[in-house]
Order: sequence, then structure tokens, then C-alpha cells
Amino acid sequence: MLKGINLTLMIGPAVPLPVSKAVLDALVSVEVTAKTDGPSVFQLKFTIDKQSPLATLFMLTGGAQIPLVRVVIFVTINGSTEVLMDGVMTDHQITPGSSSEQPTLIISGEDLTRVMDYLDLTGLPYPAMPPEARVLLAVAKYAIFGVVPVVIPSVLIDVPIPTDRIPRHQGTDLSYIRSLADDVGYTFYVEPTPQPGVSVAYWGPELRVGLPQKALNIDMDAQTNVESVNFSFDSEHKELPVLLIMAPFLNIPLPIPIPDITPLSPPLGLIPPIPKKVRWLNKTAKYSAAQAALIGLAKAAKTSDAVGASGSVDVLRYGQVLKPRRLVGIRGAGLAFDGLYFIKSVTHSIKRGEFKQNFSAARNGLISTFSRVPA
Repeated sequence: MLKGINLTLMIGPAVPLPVSKAVLDALVSVEVTAKTDGPSVFQLKFTIDKQSPLATLFMLTGGAQIPLVRVVIFVTINGSTEVLMDGVMTDHQITPGSSSEQPTLIISGEDLTRVMDYLDLTGLPYPAMPPEARVLLAVAKYAIFGVVPVVIPSVLIDVPIPTDRIPRHQGTDLSYIRSLADDVGYTFYVEPTPQPGVSVAYWGPELRVGLPQKALNIDMDAQTNVESVNFSFDSEHKELPVLLIMAPFLNIPLPIPIPDITPLSPPLGLIPPIPKKVRWLNKTAKYSAAQAALIGLAKAAKTSDAVGASGSVDVLRYGQVLKPRRLVGIRGAGLAFDGLYFIKSVTHSIKRGEFKQNFSAARNGLISTFSRVPA
């Protein structure tokens, strides 16, 4: 669609296949939104006519939802493949045309977590299985969709004794896995890999470390690669988690405030806001001090983002696809806002001759902890 950028669309039940040229020619736009606080979603817009195979498909289904139709969207940039979405259709709508416009078909969908949210398996027993094993067992049934589990054991490994209690599944796989993650301060998401048709189901701590992506440059003449960017500072959002720990021999709970500094989420700003809210974590009294502290650190990290950045990038000028859940450097914004940020969401908007991304990023405070940002 663009010089150096090619779009591939694959659709089909269970195992998707590349669409025909007629379908690809009818494609008007693609929009994919990937974010850290919910499912990734996509929308495909097609123009159709009376002879279009898309219109025929819509009539055969009677306008009803097609069950479990996979959609894989990926782009190839200078020989490198980037998968933007691996998910399923959830809805499609047809809009009649007019004298000046053709009829359009809009297909919407979500990532593969939607498949995990269909069946209610409440009551399924997990004898002598810690949470990590339950997550692996729950995710294993989605291997047919190319989902590979990546489970990071927590410090709260608890193997229940069957004669004492047997944990049981509550709700759908997605709701149960997320509840297990929340109990230990973890996160859960499904993200496509560079190999089309293969995704990773990650259950573990939110990682804010790693090699930063190519820097976003602002007002730097020929090196400028950001179309627009806005910054914000929110001093009201931050909370101070307070643990209740049972004091040995005294049998009374002791309150312990927890900072938002963790090796997995190091501070990216030197001047964080002072927390104005206190959040009591009452369920931690049954854990050891070390276990409760790790839960508190994870909870504190979720409200530590005080500085936000949002903007728009032209992928052709940027030279690569900006990815969520990774670090990126920003340069040219001034002392207060330059530095590394954690990408929280990216919206890919693709049309013929155009590929742009809208992003939102965050960090814990003003003024970077790093003197230089990798280019």
C-alpha cells in the first residue's frame, strides 16, 4: 500500500488464509488498537457492490455473527514482518450506499482473549494445583489458535492440599485467569508474535524494562518523526498502598506504606508527585512480609503514572511500527518531558497511501532519570 510497506490480511475459521485480490481491492481502511488495560480491537472497512463476494457472504449469514472467524493483520516493512492483530470477528455491519457513495461493510473484532471469554466453566476442579498450573491448563485448550502460554511463577506459590480445599474455576477462562493475576499483582494479555498465526498468552508482572524502541523526535528539523505530541502532568492519580502485616508474637496488624519502586518497573522520572490518596490492602495480612511487599509494589506501580504523552506518528517517516508495552524515548520536548516512556496504547490507522499511529505513553514523574535517550 505504501512504498516499503505491504499489508497482508488473512481470514478464515481456526486457520486463517490470505484473502483474495477482490477482497483486498475492496478494503478501504484498517484500524487496530492495542492497549495495556483491555483487549486489542480492530475494524476493517470494505466497499461492496451487488457482485461483491463480501455482500454474498453477508446475505448467506443473514447478518448474524459468524462464530470463530480468525483475522490476522500484518505489515511488512523493509522485509521485517510486524503482526498488528490476531483475533476473531465479533460484529459486522452493512451500510447502504447513496448516489454518491458505495455501500460499505464494516467488520469489527477483538484479540484472542475474546475466545477465552465465551464458555462459563464455573465449578471445574483443580486439585493440588497452584495458580500457575491452573493458568497453564486454562490456556492450553487454545493451542489450536496458535496461543503459546508464558507463565511467570509468583512468590505466592500455594499448592492446596486436596483434603483441605480444592480450588474451583469461577466464570470464563479469561475472567478466572485475570482474577488469579490480580490476586498476586500480575497482568494477563494475549499478544501476537512476529510469526503470523502465533500469539503469546502472558501471565506475569508488568515489565517496564528492556531495549527502548527508536526515539520519537520533536522539532528537530530533518530528524523530526512525530507529527504531533501533547504532554500532561496528573498529581491526583497517584495512590500510596498501605499493607497490613501480622506482627510476629504480637498477633496484631501493622500498617506498612509501600513505594512504587520495583526492579521490574524502575522509575523513569526524577520528580514524582506526592501521593494524596491512601489505599489499604487488607487481604495481605495472611502473607509473609516479603510476599505482601511484592503485591504492594505491583499495586503501587499501577497508579504511579503521573506524566502522560500522546501523539501521532507517520510510520513511513518513523521507519518502523511503534509497539505497546515497551519503552520509547522522546527527544526535543524540553527538560521536564524528555526521556523514556512506557507505551500504554497504540492505534494503527491504515489507508491506501497512508499508515499512521496514534499513541499514548506514561511515566512516573518529571525530568528523566537518564541523561541520554537512545536514538
